[in-house]
Amino acid sequence: DQMMEQIVIIGGVAAGLKSAAKIRRGAPDAQITVVEKGDLISYGACGLPYYVSGDVDSLQQLMSSSSGALRNPDFFKNVKNINVLTKTEAIRINRTTKTVTVRNRETAAESALPYDQLVIATGASPIRPPIPGIDLKNIHQLWHPDDAQAVRQGLEQGRFSRAVILGAGLVGMEMAEALSRWKSDVTVVEMKDQLFPAFMDEEIAAAVAKYAAGQGIKLLTGETVTEFRGDADGAVREVVTSRQVLPTDLVILAAGARPNVELARTAGLVIGSSGAIAVDDHLRTSDPSIYAGGDCVENTHRVSGAKVFAPMGSTANKHGRIIGENICGGDTTFHGVLGTVVVKILDLNAGKTGLTERDAKAAGFQCLSVMIGGHDRPHYMPNAKPLTIKLIVDAGNRRLLGMQAFGEGDVAKRVDLIASVLTFGGTIDDLFDIDLGYAPPYSSPIDLAAVAANAAMNKLAGHLKGLSPQEVRKKLASCPGTVFLDVRSSDEYKQVCLDRCENLCHIPLGQLRSRLSEMNKDDEIIAFCKISLRGYEAALILEGEGFTNVKVMEGGLNAWPYETCHGQAPPATAEKK
Repeated sequence: DQMMEQIVIIGGVAAGLKSAAKIRRGAPDAQITVVEKGDLISYGACGLPYYVSGDVDSLQQLMSSSSGALRNPDFFKNVKNINVLTKTEAIRINRTTKTVTVRNRETAAESALPYDQLVIATGASPIRPPIPGIDLKNIHQLWHPDDAQAVRQGLEQGRFSRAVILGAGLVGMEMAEALSRWKSDVTVVEMKDQLFPAFMDEEIAAAVAKYAAGQGIKLLTGETVTEFRGDADGAVREVVTSRQVLPTDLVILAAGARPNVELARTAGLVIGSSGAIAVDDHLRTSDPSIYAGGDCVENTHRVSGAKVFAPMGSTANKHGRIIGENICGGDTTFHGVLGTVVVKILDLNAGKTGLTERDAKAAGFQCLSVMIGGHDRPHYMPNAKPLTIKLIVDAGNRRLLGMQAFGEGDVAKRVDLIASVLTFGGTIDDLFDIDLGYAPPYSSPIDLAAVAANAAMNKLAGHLKGLSPQEVRKKLASCPGTVFLDVRSSDEYKQVCLDRCENLCHIPLGQLRSRLSEMNKDDEIIAFCKISLRGYEAALILEGEGFTNVKVMEGGLNAWPYETCHGQAPPATAEKK
């Protein structure tokens, strides 16, 4: 039957098999062939750190459907009538004859697969830095189930009591959690000067790093690995960095990923400015009969409009669905990404969506940022947990540009809420207006995300003169005349207070109105408390009493990522200087 459309799909993980399944639902007669160079297909790679940690019992679970069927080639043949060729590598695309040359990796036999429509879903590959000794045993990339299997086995046998991770990105920090759950001694080495360098601003990254350090995860930033040294058996024993030598039993390479574009490039398809395959909003490449999706293609950032490489399993699955619809004659568009990220490090949640402050400024936005602390539900509820939210706002039109958040509270819910607002181009006023679900087990009467919107409104209106933790830290170092006004209770003050602070004034908020004479009306005063809600209140009291230069430390001590000390001794004792 000449009418049967021949569809060839290169890549058998997320985008590839998602598009295959979608095409089958829309075109019962199409001939669909998927080629996958590995021996496993349709595995949830994002779940691998959770297999290593022990949250997921077996690798089978990452390759099974929710009803428990193993997603292997037989499953795709029997259930979906899709031919999946594993251990088969696509080596050439011939656009003139519309064929893909494939090679069987076991027999080396080559053959040509004709196509009417082709899908490229070649994914990305982990960056393997050219470091001497990188081929020693027990150096793993956590990219494939085989890596996860080897690491988990070593942990179960007690062979990996010390681990070094290269890269403080998502996979690096998820693996730091997984290994520390096994009581391994974990050190993360990051060449950039902060944790999560690709998607967090400095003060948020510093706060997350401070938490990780408190949980025993050592983080070395601004440090590069120069060599791996092994023992007589060829197993890694030392990691040499630009500053020191770290003894180790296990190394995890998590230095990021690159899109696999060679096949597309050799076929003459356009590669975009981000280094990934260029596609239109229907996910077509520069050849109308070739689609591409997943980690090998570039996306449009919905806030900045820039072309970005933003590999994410969620995006790959959406791409697959849209490609499938369009191959079946649909007219479905993909509008781009927000660079949304959520990540868990032990009991801390962190996340972001939209632009960071750094990226917003680089993109030319006149932006304002604000940081606010609080809880994810009313403080009186037994499961209330702390949260800090940072909003980035366009100062001209009040449009939200992005957010970041961290804390033991429910971060993902606020990330998702703000991702929705960003999708529709919403403002801080819209964020406050949304009729969110409220009941004490779930949230506060005004959700913390809306409180952050209010703080941004107050900052724009000039009511809140807020300073970020970095700005406060600079003042601590270089403005001896600035007064730091701590308005917490004496008990709170004893537990923790600002360190290396020459000019600290501790007056609990309830006593402030009666102790105004202790301060000078013309001094620069920076007020703060645990989350700086009382700090803001204190600033308003002082301004109402004629103080002329009062500011608030945003986020309070909960979000303060720098040095603190116990407050029993009088502030700024001689030893501290």
